[in-house]
Amino acid sequence: MLVFSMEIVEKLGDVYKIRIEHKQDENIQGYAQSNIGINHKKAYVEFSPKSKELSFLEDNTLTDYLKENEYQFRKLLHNKRPRSYYVGFKLIFSFRDKKDVAGFNDRKKIVVLDKSGYEVDSYVMDKGDDRIHKIYTDGSFLEKQNKGAFALIIEDLEGNYKTHSEKVFESGSSQTELMAAMKGLEILKDVEKIRIVTDSQYVRKGLTEWIFCWKINGWLTANGEKVKDIDNWVKFDKLTEGKYIEFQWVKGHSDHFENTLCDLYAKEATK
Repeated sequence: MLVFSMEIVEKLGDVYKIRIEHKQDENIQGYAQSNIGINHKKAYVEFSPKSKELSFLEDNTLTDYLKENEYQFRKLLHNKRPRSYYVGFKLIFSFRDKKDVAGFNDRKKIVVLDKSGYEVDSYVMDKGDDRIHKIYTDGSFLEKQNKGAFALIIEDLEGNYKTHSEKVFESGSSQTELMAAMKGLEILKDVEKIRIVTDSQYVRKGLTEWIFCWKINGWLTANGEKVKDIDNWVKFDKLTEGKYIEFQWVKGHSDHFENTLCDLYAKEATK
């Protein structure tokens, strides 16, 4: 992981001049920084939120690194809402050196969050561990009635199932999915290796990609807004400490046996 800061320093029509700094002395709570030979601490770029045109204004080692990781950099700039572009806006962000971007975006891949050692790691793989406890989750939320429920199935190493469902209020669809995964981890608090099988990208990406930048920005998004459901994300993050977690995404309502059961249990629990 490498940590950078950006500040919008000037506006020229639809184009914003942005200063990028390499925060070499910063650390992301257990995420070691890579030593990849960035000798220059500052670089300037210009970006237009309207045309999406990106220009690198200097020729130095930091600029070279940004170019090498241009996909990650562009994704950050493109995901920012236009109204969040203004002179004085500041943000700290991080890159994974040589990140397998295609792998992280491939929903068929398993994303691993490994917090079992001294340092935290996150990566993708084609096939997970065969001998692993599994948590299948799903949630249901009725917006008009402002109530919902989540359900989960835990499969142990012998293939035995245990189910759990729980009603929730004043939440939302994504939040119920998050609560389901959290409850599964609470039940398996003494198990180190777990796979979470979910149809929620909010859960899958939140803990393996987004949370790193949220934490170093005081739980603010790239738009400078407070992250939704902070308390649960903080709790979820703590529940994964010391664990090896595999995240497997499945398409909802696609006849996946355990996911379909969780969906039925969650809907039943809302009643």
